[in-house]
Order: sequence, then C-alpha cells, then structure tokens
Amino acid sequence: MNAISATILLSLAAAAQPQTNFRSHITIYDFKTHKSREVHRGDGIIEAPNWTRDGKFLLVNTGGNLYKLPIAGGALEKINVGDYRCNNDHDLSKDGARLAFSASSPQSRQSQVFVAGADGADVQLRTPLAPSYFHGWSPDGKWLAFVGQREGKYELFRVAAAGGPEERLTSKGAYDDGPEYTPDGKWIYFNSNRSGGWDIWRMPAEGAGPADAKAERITNDEWEDWFPHFSPNGKRMIFLSFPKGTPGHNGRMPGMALRLCKKNGKHKILTTFFGGQGTINVNSWSPDSSQFAYVVYEPVTR
Repeated sequence: MNAISATILLSLAAAAQPQTNFRSHITIYDFKTHKSREVHRGDGIIEAPNWTRDGKFLLVNTGGNLYKLPIAGGALEKINVGDYRCNNDHDLSKDGARLAFSASSPQSRQSQVFVAGADGADVQLRTPLAPSYFHGWSPDGKWLAFVGQREGKYELFRVAAAGGPEERLTSKGAYDDGPEYTPDGKWIYFNSNRSGGWDIWRMPAEGAGPADAKAERITNDEWEDWFPHFSPNGKRMIFLSFPKGTPGHNGRMPGMALRLCKKNGKHKILTTFFGGQGTINVNSWSPDSSQFAYVVYEPVTR
C-alpha cells in the first residue's frame, strides 16, 4: 500500500466515526423562583448571552456573527458589524449606546477588540496588538478591560474606549483571564491559575501594582473557576466552575456548575449542567439584577 492509499483509508475511517455536534439551549435563571427556563433552542454552538439595557433582548454569537434574540421568544436577528468574525466576547456599555466585541478580520486572523454603535455601525479598532479578547466595560464607559497574549503569556490590560495605548494591569500570572469591573468601578475581578488551579481573584481597577502585590484571591477549593460576573446592583456575583483538574475553558462537558459567591467563603451551587466554553464568557445579568442567562449544551452524535 502506498502512502497516498494509506492516507485515503485513514481519512475514510475518520469520516466513518461518529461525530459529536451540539445543540444549544439558551437558558435564564430567575432568583425569584430559583428555577431555570429555556428561551431558545438551536442546532450548533450559540454562545455568550448578554442582555440589552432595555431587558428585551439577549446578544449572542454563532458562526462568527452577532445576533439579538428576543427574550419573549423568536428568531435570531443579525447585528451587522461588517467583515468581522466575532467570537464570544461582547457586551454593551452601561448606557447601551456602544457595543464592544472581539473578532478576527481581513487585517488580522487573530482576535482584536473593537468598539461600534449599538447597532454595529462605525466599527473602530481599539487593540492593534493581537490576540486580544474583550471582557468588560468600566461602569463610567471610559475603559475596556481585556486579556491579551503578550510575550507568550496571557495578562490583563485596559484601553480607553475612546482609543489610546493599552495599559497593563497584571504581570505575574501564568494565565489571567475574564476581567470584569465591579458596578462601583473600584475593583476588577478575574480568574487566574497563578495559584496552581483556577481561582477567582480581584485587584484595584487601576491594576495589581508591582509584582501584582495588590491582587487578592477570592475562591480556593477543588473547583476550577472562571468568568466572574456581577449583577448590576452589585449584590451578587456568579462564576462558572469546571470539575477539578480541568486544564482550561475551551471544552464542553457534564458536571459544570454555576456558583454564587458567598461572603463566608462557601460558594453556593445554583445549577449543574452540560456546559463550558460559551456558557457565560461575558456578563449575562438582566438589567434589574433578578436573572442571568447562560447556555446549556446538548451533545448530538451523528
């Protein structure tokens, strides 16, 4: 058997194996009822819901595009941002007037951070260096917090929403991610593996200081914690927890948990499900702080 024939046989064998796809269930957890309800179901990967400021729509991404989804039910409505391939990092400013998102483009195959109008018009680049991934607006709308890979490490940065040079916020972590401002603007919470496993940390909004001396660890247990998100009223923080030993956040698996941060250091599990990458990458709270949205994934083998 020659090399070409062997390659063809291997390709045919791979094609014959069952392939796992996913069905996405966009779900809302309600703190009044302590129950979840499904608001949309779709084949393929739909990711990262966040609320419009009027509470009527969710923003989601799928297939490289951004969409609005009516809370009351209905079809996805495309947001036209032009020739950009959007990933799962996007959100509106507090006043709802501007949209920040991460995407690749014809100019860069790696992710960069952009700002546009809420309707997707007038897209402007904010992070020339790549890869860079948006994660949160400052409450006053002046800053964008993002994670960037620089010199082989993922660290945290901020850049003025109006444009300007990026400013480094952390320097010590092996991998820092998911920066989000508290509603009062005083702190940035994030996840990091600087302690060995993945935990939630925080630092002053201006940065962690020399050698990250101002960084404080918030969670410390066997879960692998990612993506802290604060309710607009500042009273609750949820985060996504992977099973112990999960090395990163790119997979989707059973045994995922959404947890509520408790002041006594014991963090309450709100719900467990099949989830992971795309479940709550960016802030997913409703404007009235009573609900949050997340995505449950259903494996579909064909």
